Amino acid sequence: MIFKRRDPKPTLRAMAEFLWPRGGWTRAFHYVKHRMRRLPDSPERIARGIWAGVFTTFTPFYGMHFIVAAFVARAMQGNILAALMATFFGNPLTYVPIGIASLKTGHWILGAKMDEGVKRSFTGKFADAGSELWYNFAAIFTKAEMDWSGLIVFGREVFYPYLIGGILPGILCASVAYYLSVPLLRAYQKRRKGMIKAKFEALKQKAAAKADAKRKAK
Repeated sequence: MIFKRRDPKPTLRAMAEFLWPRGGWTRAFHYVKHRMRRLPDSPERIARGIWAGVFTTFTPFYGMHFIVAAFVARAMQGNILAALMATFFGNPLTYVPIGIASLKTGHWILGAKMDEGVKRSFTGKFADAGSELWYNFAAIFTKAEMDWSGLIVFGREVFYPYLIGGILPGILCASVAYYLSVPLLRAYQKRRKGMIKAKFEALKQKAAAKADAKRKAK
């Protein structure tokens, strides 16, 4: 395998770097920002992609954020790569506050009271749902009996309120990201074009001077 690591990471190390990347989240953020600014597209299309990526982090489709972000970006005619990178807005440091805000908003919209137990064990609820989903999938190939009762409760008390409640804060944060991104991207692209033009002119002058020197030497 060409891209296979010669020294595979131990599982614990891989998990640790997922929670805290090498160099910290600040360095990872600057890397994503640098790559996003250099995308070959208009500021508006890149910003629409950013909108799609940030909005997607407020949806409960964990493990599918790339797919959802790409779909939303395509529907908005935004840059899909920008959308994928913008899902970085949701990370192990922000998932819990994003989830709690979405759940609270969802219960408020639905007129239901949020159980404090849901708030205290937010990540545990999703982990339990994933485990039960895997158990039911495995039951297809074994003699075990399927049990959907936990997933039904999860869908009613967590997933549905999260899905509804994530719309408002998702639109708000995504819109702020969009309106901040457009002028920054436009200024960066303008400056970069100026630098490339200046570099080209310098090379052109250097070539002309070299040609002139050869002509005089003759």
